[in-house]
Amino acid sequence: MIRVIATIEVVEGRREAFLAEFRRLVPKVLQEPGCLEYEPMVDVPTGIGIQTPTRPNVVTVVEKWSSLEALEAHLIAPHMVEYRKAVKDLVKEASLRILAPA
Repeated sequence: MIRVIATIEVVEGRREAFLAEFRRLVPKVLQEPGCLEYEPMVDVPTGIGIQTPTRPNVVTVVEKWSSLEALEAHLIAPHMVEYRKAVKDLVKEASLRILAPA
């Protein structure tokens, strides 16, 4: 099993538009073989001293996949290709952190 933390920086003021597109994608991804979790998250201001500053233009996607092969298939799925086209003008930058249990 692997976990993925995707960090997506969106164009200033466009986070809700991005999330609307992303929410349309979620049910399709959850039906993919090997997808165990797939959820968009946003920073929560807490006042906890060790927390880094919140990022109003960032969406973090928390994912769990049964295998690296399932993740690789997800990345080239037709609905992912369509999604990338739909959000290309909303996204400034994206990165992935792929993790395995220690």
